[in-house]
Amino acid sequence: MTEGDCTQSVALVSDADVEALVRGICFKTGPPRTIGVELEWLVRPADRPHERVPRARLDEAYTALRTLPLNSALTVEPGGQLELSSAPAASLMECVTAVSADLAAVRTALRPLRLALAGIGTDPWREPVRWLRAPRYAAMETYLDRAGPAGRVMMCSSASVQVCLDAGFEEPGPLGLGRRWRLAHLLGPVLVAAFANSPLTEARLTGWRSTRQALWADIEPGRSAAPPLDEDPRVGWARRVLDAPVMCVRTEGGPWLVPEGVTFRDWIRGALPRPPTRDDLDYHISTLFPPVRPRGHLELRMIDAQTGDDGWMVPLAVTTALFDDPEATETAYRCVKSLAERAQGAPAPGSELWLTAARAGLTDQELREAAVICFDAALAALPRIGASARVEAAVAAYADRYVFQGRSPADDLIEGFVQHGKDLTA
Repeated sequence: MTEGDCTQSVALVSDADVEALVRGICFKTGPPRTIGVELEWLVRPADRPHERVPRARLDEAYTALRTLPLNSALTVEPGGQLELSSAPAASLMECVTAVSADLAAVRTALRPLRLALAGIGTDPWREPVRWLRAPRYAAMETYLDRAGPAGRVMMCSSASVQVCLDAGFEEPGPLGLGRRWRLAHLLGPVLVAAFANSPLTEARLTGWRSTRQALWADIEPGRSAAPPLDEDPRVGWARRVLDAPVMCVRTEGGPWLVPEGVTFRDWIRGALPRPPTRDDLDYHISTLFPPVRPRGHLELRMIDAQTGDDGWMVPLAVTTALFDDPEATETAYRCVKSLAERAQGAPAPGSELWLTAARAGLTDQELREAAVICFDAALAALPRIGASARVEAAVAAYADRYVFQGRSPADDLIEGFVQHGKDLTA
């Protein structure tokens, strides 16, 4: 799941230069062999979950964590959220085993500091405050603030489970690039609804089961919208990259330039003081946040962080089964094709279907029916892709508790908050 060489500094002089590079670096085809997961977590005091971690204490925590011999890459999100990004794994269980060991090491290191990881899509109590001071995040904050508060909350107060899957074969078929690209976008609302886990921000109910997904929909569409699905994935994504606004232009020794209303296509044609380079293109792509982002592999970004030590395993296992087992893939694709009509041609995540998934979760009857079919298909496929009894049991328990009941973890949080003001986000 490599992303290509990002070190070149040769100037890009035409749209065709960009299109050729995007097609080459963002979709790497071949047999689906590797799996990855990126886990974001809120970090909070173990004994006082409503309070913010003091900056010095968070600095101490990350200094300690960076000394751990982890298999995953450990990074920090703008609001101080912790992210673990697995190495590409040859199987579901290789990924689960490696990440489980890393999480155990992280939790052990945080315990003496009286800190804990919270798996929830948005911080339910604290207002968004940026912890990282790097120029990238100052520029991002400036850019996103122009469109309203959603971007800052997304940056500083959200967390997700991001599943990474190979793009697939060049040829048609259930494991081909075109089918997997389309399945990722059609299945996305079902995953949003089934794993919705963010109904609170700043100690209030928002009216959304996945507030995190609502935030993405509220961010400027040129940054967050998917390309049209009725064209070749490479063509559509290359056009999206060219026509997306430039978030920032990096500079040496000072604040980064944050242009307004300048697309990457405009930049190529001379709208900014210097021409863009290959490195600028790579950076620009990293600032685009559609629900499915091609990075050589496919990065599915629509799933809320999950409650509990092992809750993250369920979306990873379900999604992997639905993409990599041919029988489950066919079942899922036939099931979700009918949902596409509800999008009414609008791109994710701002279409009626995606917004309904974020607001209503599995109380929407069609989404519930689709989720039941998809979970049944995944449960049947898990033994075929080598899932352990522990993973199978976790998926089955989740299906019984939530999916088959037309519920998601957000419903637990809503009920607990309404009845007791109780924090259920551990």
